[in-house]
Amino acid sequence: MTEESTTADEFKLRRRTILKLMWAAGMGWRCAVATAAVGEAMRKRPIPSTGEMLPVVGLGTSGEFDVAQGERLEPLREVLRLFAALGGTLVDTAPAYGNAESIIGQLVTELSLTKKLFLATKVRTHGKQAGIEQMQTSELLLNKRPLDLIEVHSLLDLATQLDNLRRWKDAGRVRYIGVTHSRVSAHDELERLLQKEKLDFVQLNYSFTEPNAEQRLLPLAADKGVAVIANRPFENGALFRRVKGKALPAWSDEFDCKSWAQFSLKYVLSHPAVTCVIPATSNPKNLVDNMGAGVGRLPDANTRRRMREYGASL
Repeated sequence: MTEESTTADEFKLRRRTILKLMWAAGMGWRCAVATAAVGEAMRKRPIPSTGEMLPVVGLGTSGEFDVAQGERLEPLREVLRLFAALGGTLVDTAPAYGNAESIIGQLVTELSLTKKLFLATKVRTHGKQAGIEQMQTSELLLNKRPLDLIEVHSLLDLATQLDNLRRWKDAGRVRYIGVTHSRVSAHDELERLLQKEKLDFVQLNYSFTEPNAEQRLLPLAADKGVAVIANRPFENGALFRRVKGKALPAWSDEFDCKSWAQFSLKYVLSHPAVTCVIPATSNPKNLVDNMGAGVGRLPDANTRRRMREYGASL
């Protein structure tokens, strides 16, 4: 069996496991969606620098996993459990996301998912020693060594932190390194970096309402062999406010789209340079919906144009 294939027996086992989890969580109303989602393997794409296959829908945690240790963690536990059961691996977090690293480390350990998940975090500070100490803390909180990916968050103190990351990668403490930003205003700087730096990953903002990255950055990343993680697929929730009360266009059926979330996620994933998209959620219902974007048909070139035009009209 190849990395991109899953046997029929494994599909059946996965389906039974997911349905059992969802009924136990009082989520029987989503069983039909879950059944459909596991009827087809989650799409995967290679990380260009190694060829390692990565499921195309990941999990963002900004603002969603920043909860106190004493708060009720069951919804977050269920999100992570369903995420893994539906074929996801990349969980994106950062020290800047409050308590998220600590909560993720606790929950994935409890769920015995540490080795199964691709844990990505960031470094965002000034100075060599401060960067090292922040990465050491992330390593401890996430309870994983080597960490799968560390990126320089928002390009802060870039030269110093990239040097730290390269040293950690050479020492085997992190498998992949990269950089991140989430604003169009930083795209020129990201372009310069991709031209001159050897990176495994770049993380950037991209959606059908904010498609700027596809003009230069996505083709350049593909040319340089850099994996792309797309953030802000819903523009931090602004998309849902714009489409509130609006029905999906009838032509969204052409690419197996069932929700506005999938509309945006499938647009992002229809660009071949995108390796993974990371919608953030702490809601099991929304998690299942998001994961559905990783299966079924994707928009073709003409449909992508219609989606951009629709986004511009919102």
